Amino acid sequence: MVDGIVNFVLTLINVGIAAVFEYISLHVLFCLIPAFFIAGAIAALFEKESVLKFLGPDANKFMSYGVAAVSGILLAVCSCTVLPLFTGIYKRGAGIGPAATFLFSAPAINVLAIVYSAQKLGYDIGLARAVGAVLLSVVIGLVMAFLFQKSLSEELKNQKAMPFVMTSQDGGEGRYKYRTPLTFLLLVVILVFGGWTIDWLIKGPVLLALVAATALTSYRWYSKDELKSWMGETWFLTKKIFPLLIAGVFFGAIILYLIPTSIIQAFVGGDSLPSIMVASVSAALMYFSTLTEVPIVGLLMAQGMGKGPALTMLLSGPALSLPSMLVITSIMGKKRGFTYIGLVILMAILCGVIFAAII
Repeated sequence: MVDGIVNFVLTLINVGIAAVFEYISLHVLFCLIPAFFIAGAIAALFEKESVLKFLGPDANKFMSYGVAAVSGILLAVCSCTVLPLFTGIYKRGAGIGPAATFLFSAPAINVLAIVYSAQKLGYDIGLARAVGAVLLSVVIGLVMAFLFQKSLSEELKNQKAMPFVMTSQDGGEGRYKYRTPLTFLLLVVILVFGGWTIDWLIKGPVLLALVAATALTSYRWYSKDELKSWMGETWFLTKKIFPLLIAGVFFGAIILYLIPTSIIQAFVGGDSLPSIMVASVSAALMYFSTLTEVPIVGLLMAQGMGKGPALTMLLSGPALSLPSMLVITSIMGKKRGFTYIGLVILMAILCGVIFAAII
């Protein structure tokens, strides 16, 4: 009896450890590391006024939510990779509404995911995913703003203080006028290109050249204090977010091991409301790396899952996972974090119900 319990516990530990190693090998080097450097650059090098202009609490609503809803269209990020980016813009002064909009939309609307969904699952689902992700991101952001948005001074006061923040002082003058946008662009290209599935004989040299160009230009363009600030912000975000992600991946894998896919399949058949609800909650707890949600949903559809639950999974799955929930509640606070999580699950259910009714 004791030996059986010990063996079972060891099996669960091995499952969790295997998931962590897989996550690290597939996502950390070319997804999370560039994302942390981008977030650090936003926090340390971007002038706060530029963030407030487009995403701040007092920014034009049409512009701020429009930018937040579509800014992730070229980023092949998952629910975990987007977290450093969200944290960077949120801590830099973005309003809770636009920040939540970006947090939801970025993993859901990248071009690769939309095209892949349309090719593998049907053009109706691909189109519904694209439209649903944009609309739901704005709705979720507006609700979060209505519930929690305060004045600009109160919003910034409530955000947790960073260890130190130094803003680039070139003021748009001199020969390095566009240095920060160009640095940001190089980092985004590294993030996007690193996520592509292409031959390493091509990817390796290109990534090496991009990294070298980023390092060289950063060394020439920024002072030692600015580089120190950038690296400090990057390390601060890494320490805050990465351990929670690893813990979430570990325990999430154990939960999925204890709840086999066959059980989930049994509860998501057809287009009934219970099936859609189960699809939303189960997808929110799972971890989907970029694009892997599509073949998983395709497998479930082959087992009888309806298009309503399928769309629901494609909306809630990329936006949430157990690891991301831990980080979101840590960054936003429990009240805001759980409200956001609940909104994602509920809005995905609503979208799945509407889609099932009209197809």
